[in-house]
Amino acid sequence: MTTTTHRRDRSPSLNAERWPSIARVPSGPKVRVASPVAAALFRNAASRLPIRVEMPGGEVIGGGADDPNAPVMVINRPADFASRVGDSGLIGFGEAYMAGDWDAPDLAAALGVFASRMATLIPEWLQRLRGLYIPKQPRAEKNTTKNTRSNISRHYDLSNEMFELFLDESMTYSSALFGTLTPAPSWDDFADAQHSKIDRLLDRAGVTAGSRVLEIGTGWGELAIRAASRGATVRTVTLSTEQLELACKRIDAAGYSDQVRVDLLDYRLVDGEYDAIVSVEMIEAVGHQYWGEYFSTIDSLLAPGGKVAIQAITMPHERMVATRNTYTWVHKYIFPGGFLPSIRAIEDVTEKQTTLRVRERLSMGDHYAHTLRLWDERFAARVEEAAMLGFDDIFARMWHFYLCYSEAGFRSGYIDVQQITLDRRSAT
Repeated sequence: MTTTTHRRDRSPSLNAERWPSIARVPSGPKVRVASPVAAALFRNAASRLPIRVEMPGGEVIGGGADDPNAPVMVINRPADFASRVGDSGLIGFGEAYMAGDWDAPDLAAALGVFASRMATLIPEWLQRLRGLYIPKQPRAEKNTTKNTRSNISRHYDLSNEMFELFLDESMTYSSALFGTLTPAPSWDDFADAQHSKIDRLLDRAGVTAGSRVLEIGTGWGELAIRAASRGATVRTVTLSTEQLELACKRIDAAGYSDQVRVDLLDYRLVDGEYDAIVSVEMIEAVGHQYWGEYFSTIDSLLAPGGKVAIQAITMPHERMVATRNTYTWVHKYIFPGGFLPSIRAIEDVTEKQTTLRVRERLSMGDHYAHTLRLWDERFAARVEEAAMLGFDDIFARMWHFYLCYSEAGFRSGYIDVQQITLDRRSAT
């Protein structure tokens, strides 16, 4: 394999007004000190990983340098790469990809190498100092009732048309539940797998004809439609104006507008009593400071004998504790204010602050990896259509990085996704 096999000019055209952090390579005293340290740390980490890192001029480094099957990472501009990483750590790592400072022919595979060893990549002594050099979460991104709508809008109000480019016909933006993972699921399996995920949640929540259902986090309305098709009445709440508009159209087209009420409302302001409460991958947007409020609200709204079914992306408890005050690339560019809980955190919060108890869990991490793979393949095939909608090549690289970063996390086991059933039954 030659060092020019994968190297190509992938420098995106820069819109300095829209992407100021990408258009400007960091400089100044901090960067002059941190840049060589970052370069040395990267080389040291790569030497311990099964990855092949191709540098300009033909140099190849990494623990997989002599392995033709190792995932490949191509550094196009080493100085800029080191400056960005030195300035803001893993945020800079992602920004360097957005700027074209590095590439990978199989991005998910390359990121998977790092994700599988995330806890040990940075020396422990340096991890303890992360608060001194990693940016802090902006106050405007904390999930107060004042800020939450803005946080949600920055992701979910990007454009319904953009999401339609890569989601399946069900317009479901969460992990599918495939019937089998061998052979690898294809696009033809996708809509049925999304319905299987939704139906399992509705089954666990006990949704049948006559059930009063609350959904926290509407998405584009598919779960509400399927709950209504069982004869339930549904109230679903969202903070995304774009999602609300399309969800109402889809619910009306399906013939369930008399059974489904869609509100633009913070979950903390919901009233009423419900036999079943369902929430799909919404707890990640709550923020760890508000998990107690989230579950206490659900507890106060659940009717006697009712059940709760949530789908939640989770992470190991020790990593959650270590990173809960860390501001990341995902926060800055994808999900402001978000944070992943651990199963232990969910159990602790519900046991201490509510009458709810976790009764059943289903781990689906491998299913999410395939879900993200299919989304990424679909988006890549329609990237020119995204450009026609106004999403430039920097956005395309950002979105590709986000989908592959997430896929790598699930494939490595660094993160998981679980369907969790809760109720108030007495412990036996």
